[in-house]
Amino acid sequence: MPETTRSEVASNPVAVPNPGIVPNPSVLPSPGLLVIWSSGDREVALKMVFMYTYNSKLKGWWNTVRFCIWGPSARLLASDNELQEKVSKMIEAGIEVVACKACADSYPGVSPVLESLGVDVKYMGAPLTEMLKSNWSTLCF
Repeated sequence: MPETTRSEVASNPVAVPNPGIVPNPSVLPSPGLLVIWSSGDREVALKMVFMYTYNSKLKGWWNTVRFCIWGPSARLLASDNELQEKVSKMIEAGIEVVACKACADSYPGVSPVLESLGVDVKYMGAPLTEMLKSNWSTLCF
C-alpha cells in the first residue's frame, strides 16, 4: 500500500496518513483532556504532570483541560508552596482544577487549603464516571 503524502491528507480529510491505522467514524471526538493526579511524588508532579497539563491548555493542544487532584497528591499540594503556585497558574490559564473531597477530607486540614487555592473540592465518583462515559481523553499519574 503506498504511503499517503501530507498534501493528500490536507486536501482529503478522510485520507489515512499511516497505513494500517484507519479512523473509526463511530468514535466521537473527545470533549477534552482529564488529567488525574494521584501520585504523592513531587518530582512526578514537577517533571511531567504539571508541565503537560499547563502546556496542553496554554498551547491549545486541548480546548478543555480538567485537572483532578486525587489521593496522596492532595496532601502533597496542601504542604508545598511551589506546587500551589503552579496550580494557581493553571487556574489562571483556564484549566478546571478539581479535587476529590473524600480523599482530601481523609487528610486533616487539606480540603480548606485546596479550597483557598481556588480548587473545586467535591465528591468525584459520579463526575469521573460521567467523563469516562463521555469519551474524555484521560491521563493518570
